[in-house]
Amino acid sequence: EYYKRYAETLLAVDDSIGRVLDTLAKRGELDSTLVIYMGDNGFAFGEHGLIDKRTAYEESMRVPMLARCPDLFTGGRTVEGIVANIDIMPTVLAAAHVSAPQGIDGASFLPLLQGTRPANWRTELLYEYYWERNFPQTPTVHALRGDRYKFIRAQGIWDLDEFYDMREDPLESRNLINSATHAPLIKKMRDHLFDIL
Repeated sequence: EYYKRYAETLLAVDDSIGRVLDTLAKRGELDSTLVIYMGDNGFAFGEHGLIDKRTAYEESMRVPMLARCPDLFTGGRTVEGIVANIDIMPTVLAAAHVSAPQGIDGASFLPLLQGTRPANWRTELLYEYYWERNFPQTPTVHALRGDRYKFIRAQGIWDLDEFYDMREDPLESRNLINSATHAPLIKKMRDHLFDIL
């Protein structure tokens, strides 16, 4: 029942986006308007035994995003590279030919949409969730997600570190935190996570 209500809510969002796109088309501005469609977070519906959005598992971390602007890039392909919500503002500014402010952490992902990957594009992403009184069952979580590996550190309730090879285990079902083979990489990612924090 909960999932059905959730899907019905998203249908209303789809209907609203359809009206926006129809209006842009009627005005002759659809192909020159950058439209970005995404959510604020992912959501687990039973994966890992959870129904939540406050974890560092892929179901919660990853956010589906669609972008459309035929005047700037061709469609129909998947962008490779780690894109974050902090990249939305600089991307919209770049599409409007406006420079992003100095000192921001995000970067325009227009080059990725246009089929090129800048040499300095990020290869990892920091994930942070801080314990909230309204959701006491979910601890503070920090994670470092790379192109292939992910290190997760939960603190406050579970106190359990996790390490996943997302290429070999895309469902994150085998925690490799005690793997002797991966120990040097785990230490490197743990140390790097704390350096970032």
